Amino acid sequence: MDVSEPIFEVRSITAKDIRESLAQGWSDFLEKRGDLIFIGIIYPLIGVVTAAVALGGSLLPLFFPLAAGISLLGPVAATGFYELARRREDGLECEWTHFLEVRKRPAWDRILAISTMLIAIFALWIAAAAALYASLMGDVPPTVSDFLREIFTTREGWTLIVVGNLVGFVFALAVFALSVVSLPMLVDRDVSARTAIQTSVRAVMRNKGMMIRWGVIVASLLVIGSLPMFIGLAVVLPVLGYATWHLYRHLVVR
Repeated sequence: MDVSEPIFEVRSITAKDIRESLAQGWSDFLEKRGDLIFIGIIYPLIGVVTAAVALGGSLLPLFFPLAAGISLLGPVAATGFYELARRREDGLECEWTHFLEVRKRPAWDRILAISTMLIAIFALWIAAAAALYASLMGDVPPTVSDFLREIFTTREGWTLIVVGNLVGFVFALAVFALSVVSLPMLVDRDVSARTAIQTSVRAVMRNKGMMIRWGVIVASLLVIGSLPMFIGLAVVLPVLGYATWHLYRHLVVR
């Protein structure tokens, strides 16, 4: 890191801080719930399109990786919610039209850089999932029932499930460590991408237990929100976006 760049102090957090972050996120959502549901629908629509494409034939084996991998892009979609939370916290006008005001933040170019990196990680995850399926299972069965039978009744299928989830966990862990603090920090402050990422990693390393708990909560809520054709994400994504902003506030000394 350049010597001119500050090193931001990170705090140790507790379960109380996580509960407060979730409560604050819910409060923010209720304050602007109509506007944010409108915006949040964009994300579920991506999931529905993903499902339709994946179930169309040759992409069937990628349905679960695509659906699960969308969560890797959650931090990118949440940057607008970080901006709304920042504006509400600072007492500024806060309407749904300000969702895209994040592009006017001084660190917007660095937000784009990290977002591009997360999109690249998502692409690598899909490529890894496709390669793993090809190496273990070979050709795609002609029907969904045949596909499910091969996955759940063969040794190769269960190997795919176990190894695929382990590989996915590694990708998710990388995205989590890189982005949980860096993106809200760049919305909040005019710092370099390197500083933001290093602060994010330090915050995660200092709070391993609590951040594992936070990751489990996020993953569980995303699964719950995805079950009814991804529609629940219209609520889950804004709440988590706001809550992540408040978690960042708990983690990094201002």
